[in-house]
Amino acid sequence: MGTINAALSLIAEALNADQGALNVVSNNVANASSQSYTREVPNWAGNQPININGLMIGTGVTMTGGVSQRDRVLEQRLQQQQQLSASSSSLLTALSTIESSFRPSGGPSTSGDIGSDITSFFNAYTQLESNPTSNPLRQQVLASAATLAGDIAGRAASLNGQQSSLDQSATTIVAQVNAVTASLAAINQKIQSLSPNQDAGPLEDQRQAELNQLSQLIGVNQISTEQNGLSITTTGGQLLASEGNSFQITTGAVNGLTHFFLGGADITSQIASGGGELGGIVTARDQNIPSLLSSLDQLAYGIATKVNTVNNAGTDLVGDNGNSGNIFNAPTVVSGAAMSMQVVMTDPNKIAAAGLGAGTGNNANAVVAASLATQGFIGGQTPSDFYSNLVGTLGATISETTIQGSALNASVTQLQSQRDSLSAVNLNEEASALQEFQRSYQAASQVFGILNSIMATALNLGTQTTMA
Repeated sequence: MGTINAALSLIAEALNADQGALNVVSNNVANASSQSYTREVPNWAGNQPININGLMIGTGVTMTGGVSQRDRVLEQRLQQQQQLSASSSSLLTALSTIESSFRPSGGPSTSGDIGSDITSFFNAYTQLESNPTSNPLRQQVLASAATLAGDIAGRAASLNGQQSSLDQSATTIVAQVNAVTASLAAINQKIQSLSPNQDAGPLEDQRQAELNQLSQLIGVNQISTEQNGLSITTTGGQLLASEGNSFQITTGAVNGLTHFFLGGADITSQIASGGGELGGIVTARDQNIPSLLSSLDQLAYGIATKVNTVNNAGTDLVGDNGNSGNIFNAPTVVSGAAMSMQVVMTDPNKIAAAGLGAGTGNNANAVVAASLATQGFIGGQTPSDFYSNLVGTLGATISETTIQGSALNASVTQLQSQRDSLSAVNLNEEASALQEFQRSYQAASQVFGILNSIMATALNLGTQTTMA
């Protein structure tokens, strides 16, 4: 009887274990559509054997719960690539918006195109050469100058507006980062309170989802700690979350832009190079836009200064020699020249088309002004070439970022496939496991029935008992 009771106990353990395994499979199937869920498999633990007359007899197994199928190294590699991909994507979006401000704004094909404006302005001087006393031709010089100045100032204003918009976006993302790191710290503490005594699979899935969200926002590194904990740092090593604590990024204005601080240190430059959506935005805000503004400033300063100098070196229609005045406002420094560029001359008669001391019908100074179109007085380049290189550099940066983004997206897709092959729920595999555990359960049930019949026969003192 003792042996039969032991066998019944053994089979009962088997039934419980199989039922637990079926519950794990059922849970997998129920969560198959959840992207944050990690597939679990039953974890079997052998029961303590018993010693009968020196013979160790096994007492079956216990299903201790589901164990998540995750590869932490693979997860971390995926997050790193996601950070770079998110940075590339946000940078490309910003650059594309910037590029759109350099395109013609509609109307004639040349409307709003600074390159065409430059050509039109110097062509107006070429036309003035043929009839230096013509009022319509002089008006055309001032009109084309106003168009050029207006478009350069407009581009500078647009870039400044986009920089402010990116600044606001960066501030919003930092608030999101702080919220996610606070949540991560709380989840981390719960996981550490369970591990290693209990499986923290659902909590780890939640933590992984939070980490994925954080990786989209900012570049981070992970450091494993005791009891399945994690410390999260910026790519520069400053702590964002550790154990149950989170460390908030603060903001402050520096030279008119928002800078970001952690533990008293300015981490703005680290953020730009670290990755995540924030990295791309800060890169565009602090590097690409300032570079373009600097180039526009050089263009505006060079044209305004050179044209003004030429105009003050000739004779105008009124007869003034060498003091006809400036066509453009005279910038004192390069920085900000584009934003402030405008035409200040209102009287077309003050355009000095004649050579110094020559008669008003002379065109020598108009020839000099027109020849500026082919002179390399802006960084060794002609105005048209300088602007073409500015736009070309922007286009090349966009092309490079696009190619890089495509490569990063492909890498992310590949790593996701590798992760999913291990961690995602495959319904075919679950169907196979379900059948396996059902058959095991049915087999244990059959044995249980046989043992029950044997015990009934024994209790009936050997009377034949029919077994199903």
